[in-house]
Amino acid sequence: MATVTIRNLVKRYREAEVLHGINLDIADGEFVVLVGPSGCGKSTTLRMIAGLEDISGGEVLIGDRVVNQLEPKERNIAMVFQNYAIYPHMTIYKNISFGLRTARLPAAEKDRRIRAVAEQLELTPYLDRKPGQLSGGQRQRVAIGRAIIRDPAVFLFDEPLSNLDAQLRAQTRLEIKKLHQRLGSTIIFVTHDQVEAMTLADRIVIMRDGHIQQIGTPTEVYDHPANTFVARFIGSPSMNLLPGAVTADGGLALDGNGPIAHPAARGLAPGSRVLLGVRADDLRVQSHTGATDKAPGLQLSGRVSVVEPLGPDMLVYLDAGLDAGTQQVIAKADTRQTLRPGDEVTLTAAPETLHLFDEQSGKAVAV
Repeated sequence: MATVTIRNLVKRYREAEVLHGINLDIADGEFVVLVGPSGCGKSTTLRMIAGLEDISGGEVLIGDRVVNQLEPKERNIAMVFQNYAIYPHMTIYKNISFGLRTARLPAAEKDRRIRAVAEQLELTPYLDRKPGQLSGGQRQRVAIGRAIIRDPAVFLFDEPLSNLDAQLRAQTRLEIKKLHQRLGSTIIFVTHDQVEAMTLADRIVIMRDGHIQQIGTPTEVYDHPANTFVARFIGSPSMNLLPGAVTADGGLALDGNGPIAHPAARGLAPGSRVLLGVRADDLRVQSHTGATDKAPGLQLSGRVSVVEPLGPDMLVYLDAGLDAGTQQVIAKADTRQTLRPGDEVTLTAAPETLHLFDEQSGKAVAV
């Protein structure tokens, strides 16, 4: 196991700079997930740590050693790829043993390690089979086993679950989580799937256009997004962002709606344009015919356009009336509520669940 330190890391392809001096410290034994949309630089960062991409500027340290000029095999890392990268003509036993091909170990010790890894990953019954006889999730476990057996300082995972169907993805995600808990290894995991990031990571690194947008625990980035990009990217469905302006008395008025008290608004100049953020889980949907919550906070009228049942809950898509027209707002409601397209409703949210962002920069406004 080892720490990983990234200092002012830059990547250029000819004149185009795709990674703009990022900095990141990963603790020994930490599970860190790099997440972001396609083209954000997350896989490039991982490949630079692995030595598969040249470093245009900055440094990568594994432990206390700068590895910029070291070959991948000299970095004491193991990488698990999206496409498994296992050999179809070899048995599972031989595929796992391939990770020890350069190790000078007695045959009996190699056999012991192979079988121990297979036992950890529940692959013992399949050691004599070929990869074509296994499911996608089992093949991914073989690839992980080949990495584990090397006992590397750092594990690197490059979107290893993206080729699996939904059920296998969930199962393999759980296996990787359990594996980290057993081994306590340093893991850097790349994905575009924010659900994978939230469920696996000790800390999440959210990237966009070659820059780091925010680093934090899953709870921190969900509850306190640094900007509107993080607010929309983390969480499903995305956070609702409603336009408004700061009032003369330090309150907040949504376009076309009455004032809302928000402590962060008091530090802004009257007339400042802002975006009010609220998550679907924090919105309450109330029929106009029922009792309306009179507590301070958000109150917004809307008309139901679509209802999506999700078992115990349902997502309710509403057209909310604002000065500039209507805006879609998504709320989560109990399926015991009777809501149909066309229903007129009131949306409410408690003040402590509301987020405030500067409309121009997108940055969160601190209280």
